[in-house]
Amino acid sequence: MSQNTPLDHPVLPLVKAKFPHVKCLASTFRNQTTLVLPAENLHDIMTFLRDNEACAFNFLSDVTAVDYLGYPVQVPLNARFAVVYNIVSYDLGHRLFIKVMLNPTLDTQGIVDDPALHIDSVCDLWPGAEWMEREVFDMFGIRFENHPDLRRILLWEDYPAHPLRKDYPLIGRGERNNYPVIGTDSA
Repeated sequence: MSQNTPLDHPVLPLVKAKFPHVKCLASTFRNQTTLVLPAENLHDIMTFLRDNEACAFNFLSDVTAVDYLGYPVQVPLNARFAVVYNIVSYDLGHRLFIKVMLNPTLDTQGIVDDPALHIDSVCDLWPGAEWMEREVFDMFGIRFENHPDLRRILLWEDYPAHPLRKDYPLIGRGERNNYPVIGTDSA
């Protein structure tokens, strides 16, 4: 089986030609290509990938995040978090993963808003991103600028942290201690 190189993906040369000033990283693993972008260029490049007929990424399949805290190998740009977009061109049969690496500047375990963990929303490009971005905000504390309704989606609004961060304790911080235990005989 042959190994693909990042340049085998037909969209990468188009991005490089359109945005020659932007420093991007690209990799291919198991025939899946990932393009790592600077946060400040995300919206422009995503707009290009959606609107350019040679790219035609008309479907946003997923938005998620990764916390690389304690990761055993070096992470691109030595970042702690990555916001990952999975975009698909059904017309051309292409799939591309976009990553934006973010590094917190405040050591608050997500309790206080960190300005370094802000990224542009893609809801104006793919309206289906609204709930996925809200989930990333809720679980990781990454805020999406210009999101139409950025609020928690899984936890209550006053929840004091973001539970999918690796520095969040597995047993929680006592959030469940104030709730009564309901047994099978009382239900």
